[in-house]
Amino acid sequence: MLLFYDMNYDSCRILLVDDNPLNQKLLRLTLARYGFNIELADNGEQAIELYLNNKYDLVLMDVMMPGMDGIETTQRIREIEVESGNRTFIFGLSANTMDSDRKRCLESGMDEYLVKPFNVDDFLRAIELVGVIK
Repeated sequence: MLLFYDMNYDSCRILLVDDNPLNQKLLRLTLARYGFNIELADNGEQAIELYLNNKYDLVLMDVMMPGMDGIETTQRIREIEVESGNRTFIFGLSANTMDSDRKRCLESGMDEYLVKPFNVDDFLRAIELVGVIK
C-alpha cells in the first residue's frame, strides 16, 4: 500500500487559483507540508498570465471567482494548450457538492473535481491516480 505521507512532492509545481486569501493561505500551508511548490493567482486573468510564463504540473482552480471564473479560465488554458501541444492537469475546487457541478467542470476540460475543503488524502490519491506524480 502506498503511503502518501512518506512521499516527497517537492518536484511538483502547483498553480493555485483562488480569489479568497483565507483559502489561499489554508491550501498553501496544507500542501507545503508535503513539499509541493505552490504559486498563487488571485483571479483567472492572473492565472492565464502565470500559465503562459511558467510550467506547472497541476492547476488547482477555484470554480467560482468574480470576473473570469474557473470554467472560463480552464477553457482558455485548454485553448492555449491546443496551440502549444502541452497539457497540464487542472483540478476544479468548489464548495458545491452537486453532481451537475462536477459534470460541468469536467466538461469544461478539468481533469478532476474536489469539494472544498478537501481531504488531503483524497487529493494525494487523486494526483497519483491521474498521473500528476509519476
